[in-house]
Amino acid sequence: MQPVIFALDARLGEAGDTLPLKGHLDESSYTLGEREFSLPSGIDYDLMLTNAGEGILVTGILTTHVVGTCDRCLSPAEFDVSGEVDEYYFFEEPEDTGDDDDDELDFSLVSADNTIDLSGALLSSLVMDTPFVVLCQPDCKGLCPVCGANLNEEDCGHAAQIEEERLKASPFAVLASLDLDGEEGEKDKVSGAAGEAQEGKPDAE
Repeated sequence: MQPVIFALDARLGEAGDTLPLKGHLDESSYTLGEREFSLPSGIDYDLMLTNAGEGILVTGILTTHVVGTCDRCLSPAEFDVSGEVDEYYFFEEPEDTGDDDDDELDFSLVSADNTIDLSGALLSSLVMDTPFVVLCQPDCKGLCPVCGANLNEEDCGHAAQIEEERLKASPFAVLASLDLDGEEGEKDKVSGAAGEAQEGKPDAE
């Protein structure tokens, strides 16, 4: 992302001073890992800068429309981002307190020329609100693993074949060959024969 430089002035000269800041960036794209996303309408931001004593606290909202690639079917996937911006710019680097948590403390500094670069805070907000799994639609069916057809657009017929093979490979597949109806019939025959034999016996006096 291109630098977004803001020069601090007397409007933020005292602790407690605040300054609203709105803007638009003509960013066309950004990357997240190996994935690339386009920004057809750029980025808008609405921020509040506050002199918090030891530095400048930047809070607000970033909004944009994003176009990427569906993780299941590889078709274009679109979504809106409305991310929170929250960044602290120290006037001077904070002292080491000896706390182990300080090693993981993430912060920015006001530059020697009394400016701050907002691009890092904006990019962080954009990345944090990008979905981990990007889908063209919530119920995307993905691609057929056999022929690569987009299952949202056509039924190639391989789904039934794959399900049949999966069932055949199941350890419970042998149960399908059991003739439970036949066994019940045999039991009925045995019960019937036993009943007839009982009826044929003379009653004991």
